[in-house]
Amino acid sequence: MAFRRRAKSHPLFSQEFLIHNHADIGFCLVLSVLIALMFEVTAKTAFMFILPQYNVSVPTADGELIQYHYGLKDAVTILFYFFIAIILHAVVQEYILDKINRRLHLSKIKHSKFNESGQMVAFHLTSVIWCLYVMVTEGYISNPRSLWENYPHVYLPFQVKFFYLCQLAYWLHALPELYFQKVRKEEIPRQLRCITLYLVHIAGAYLFNLTRLGLILLLLQYLAELFLHVSRLIYFTDESNEKVFNYWAVVFVVTKLFTLTLYILVIGFGLPRVENQALDPEKGNLFSFLFNNILFRMSVLLLVCLFQASVMWRFIHFQLRRWRVYWNEQSSRKRATGTNRQTKPFRRDWGYYENGVVKVENGISPRTRKVKFP
Repeated sequence: MAFRRRAKSHPLFSQEFLIHNHADIGFCLVLSVLIALMFEVTAKTAFMFILPQYNVSVPTADGELIQYHYGLKDAVTILFYFFIAIILHAVVQEYILDKINRRLHLSKIKHSKFNESGQMVAFHLTSVIWCLYVMVTEGYISNPRSLWENYPHVYLPFQVKFFYLCQLAYWLHALPELYFQKVRKEEIPRQLRCITLYLVHIAGAYLFNLTRLGLILLLLQYLAELFLHVSRLIYFTDESNEKVFNYWAVVFVVTKLFTLTLYILVIGFGLPRVENQALDPEKGNLFSFLFNNILFRMSVLLLVCLFQASVMWRFIHFQLRRWRVYWNEQSSRKRATGTNRQTKPFRRDWGYYENGVVKVENGISPRTRKVKFP
């Protein structure tokens, strides 16, 4: 009978112990919060971790509707789903990506890129479906005017607020994952820049009460990122599938055009028509009054346009470099085929063929040689 070899044990609370068991530690913390729900003394505190806070009853034509606004207690809820994201990250890595990597036998660099794209595909696919569901059920797609009407949108439906809290928790969890996944030093600045930009945009839309606009912009951004990482996964499995990046390029350009159009439509034309709003901390309106100032609106719009222009410039520069490499390879292949055609063909005028064997006119038969007929 063969016994299973025990995994190498690491000293308690050491660096290697934390890296190999960070998901188990997070699971224990989440489990302790769930167990606290069973006791009346701790149930109220446990609900603060699990459910969004700051719910209010808003009167409507059909009765009262429970909605939410943001506050400091949201940090506690984000912390709980921060550990949930760490657990889900480890589950996807261990039960899906690691099994695929064992079959592909990738190099160390491609292995890390494959893991990154695999995690991003799982997250972006879930976020696109979730975001699209929220927008359809709340009617943001059928009524584009709702993006700026009745601004600021201080009170949020449950699913909108929960979506933003989970998004913030995921991108915050990506920071310690750089350490847990032992990301190469060359890749850390790029990933830190990406995580910071997502956190700034999501937190900005949440705090400035631009959640409806933020949902559509996140949907467009995640859709382009989903095509990119799916293309990378296909390319890593078979490097001859370079044409899949052309589909991503088309989706990228279309989403960026829609993004810039929405920014101009909402901030440039929609918000100036809204009545001036005053500072009201009790309702959660802390920053929306800044959009009353035309100088602030134009500054935000200018920054957004400059950022989108820089993204498009890097994309165009990357595509031009990629096409230049492609055409250089094609021209080198044509020169190689042209050189092969200039070589002297096999001479057939010095003898004759009989049953595929070359023979000389004087009767002396040279070395037997097979001829490949067309």
